[in-house]
Amino acid sequence: MTDDQRALYNAYASRDRRFDGVFFVGVTSTGIYCRPVCTARTPRVENCRFFPNAAMAEQAKFRPCLKCRPELAPGNALVDSSRRAAHRIAIRIAEGMLDSGARLEEIAAEFHMSSRQIRRVVKKEMGVSPMELVMTRRLLLAKQLLTETELPIIRVAYSSGFASLRRFNDAFSKRYGMAPSRLRGKAGNGNGNGSGSGNGGKTAGHGHGHDVGVVRLKIGYREPFDWAGLLGFLAPRAMSGVEATDGEVYYRTVAFGEVKGWVAVRNSAPDRALVVEMPEALTESLPELLSRLRTLFDLDARPDVIASHLEGDPRLRDTVRRNPGLRVPGSFDGFEVAVRAILGQQVTVKGATTLAGRYAEAFGEPIESPHPNIRRLSPTPERVAALEEADLRELGIVGSRARTIIDLAREVTSGRLHLSGSSDPEGTMDQLMDLPGIGPWTANYIAMRAFNWPDAFPAADLAIRKRLGGVTPKQAEAISQQWRPWRSYAAMHLWSSAAPQTS
Repeated sequence: MTDDQRALYNAYASRDRRFDGVFFVGVTSTGIYCRPVCTARTPRVENCRFFPNAAMAEQAKFRPCLKCRPELAPGNALVDSSRRAAHRIAIRIAEGMLDSGARLEEIAAEFHMSSRQIRRVVKKEMGVSPMELVMTRRLLLAKQLLTETELPIIRVAYSSGFASLRRFNDAFSKRYGMAPSRLRGKAGNGNGNGSGSGNGGKTAGHGHGHDVGVVRLKIGYREPFDWAGLLGFLAPRAMSGVEATDGEVYYRTVAFGEVKGWVAVRNSAPDRALVVEMPEALTESLPELLSRLRTLFDLDARPDVIASHLEGDPRLRDTVRRNPGLRVPGSFDGFEVAVRAILGQQVTVKGATTLAGRYAEAFGEPIESPHPNIRRLSPTPERVAALEEADLRELGIVGSRARTIIDLAREVTSGRLHLSGSSDPEGTMDQLMDLPGIGPWTANYIAMRAFNWPDAFPAADLAIRKRLGGVTPKQAEAISQQWRPWRSYAAMHLWSSAAPQTS
């Protein structure tokens, strides 16, 4: 975010959607903070204060706007190396680690830092302490649940990470100056353009002979957003029984410890948001669920910034302009994507998907779902770590890849290897390549998807090298340097314009 107040005010006054989520504006005359796309009357410049994130606006005692709903703003994609640690820590917090009772020291140990260093890094880069970041996230999620669903308030409190209803009521009243129950009568279903969405609330779904309470929530994104292209990548790679698409909706099974269920995700272009359906039971793990979905669908990307950078190269210009809003498909489960990458080594997409389906059928736990194409949970690292090589070879997986998959599972279950958006990309890629059977191509593919890393580049990929004129991996790596820090997006553009690829 620039420090030029006049430039920020002009961006706010323009209501340009490309700035949605890049900054927030606090209005001193009302005590409310808004997204830059809010359709409320534009205040005078001297009454505006600008903040890079919602937490800083709330720390300055501004309340979230009920019309534009700051909780629906897409997040900032922080890729510059000086902010990388703070971003990874924020992801870990968003995954619910602090909400589960873990101490800050546990996060610090994971990042090889002290808790004091963690506090300093987050404060320096985000302007708030880790616990202030947690509190803002909890309260904004609670506000969304109160606005979009009919969940009982006590369920809202626990679903948004509070340990008790009393603490929730106290925090909400202190921050927003009203009791949570008042919000349901005051709030509309704002979507950033002043219109109601009409798709919130709780409905009944039907599955296996009994009614199941279904909760619907929205997750905002920054336009343009190529939902069709994203599903077009995920569909042929879907792990049969675990995930599926029907051309418009993405379905998958999910588990968080003993909490198990499914999600169905569809695009609502007028709202500039994805609509997520889930059984009510999954609201127990809502912070982690929403965090993982943001990673899977790359919702924190800055498509305008990325496209502007990449189209400067004539090799990419045409495909970048043909595919506005292209995203790098991430992962819901990093271990699942890593296994899928190993199965995709030197085979076609169709061949790897067939093997992945057999693997899920053999080792995934059965689960009930109202959607017939998803009926198993993804095999866990613990289940796979206990297998013998012969168990995988029976499925048609060659011995070398079977050994690699089991070795990978054992590294993950030991805690030595973490495969998520909070992982250190370069360090974890080195760890992966220390495992027999994982080379640079596989490590970079895993980094692109499991880590949501924007600067990974599988230079050895045959389709990419052909698209670049038949170059060698070393030459492809050299060419890619000008695309940094968006090389993962460059790879996706090259794949989109090339012949059918592996992986």
